[in-house]
Amino acid sequence: MSDDLCFASRDLKPHAEPVSPRDLREGHVYFAVQFVDRELLIPTVEPLVFIGQDLEAEAPGMYFQDAQSYRDGLRYGSEEARSENATFYAQTDVKHIFDYERALDQMLACSLRRARTREP
Repeated sequence: MSDDLCFASRDLKPHAEPVSPRDLREGHVYFAVQFVDRELLIPTVEPLVFIGQDLEAEAPGMYFQDAQSYRDGLRYGSEEARSENATFYAQTDVKHIFDYERALDQMLACSLRRARTREP
């Protein structure tokens, strides 16, 4: 028996499929996938936890927290979160927020683009 892993093939859509705001669930982990370059060859991926919507009247939107501080028990609005390294984001749209499988699709598409740039 081999220790090699095999990833099943999958068809990738030609466009990104971010999570719909109505599908966001508090306490669930999502992934912000963005690209540093215009060619979409250098991705950044950050795990974020959805913590709620419209938590502040002056900054409406969908609120996310970095996954590490959330796992450490830091919560939005707490004194402890203000003094620690918790990071919070208020987003008015979620064009770059994905569930795990759709984030993986973005990385696989990036891998294919990168492979094409290495061909002569």
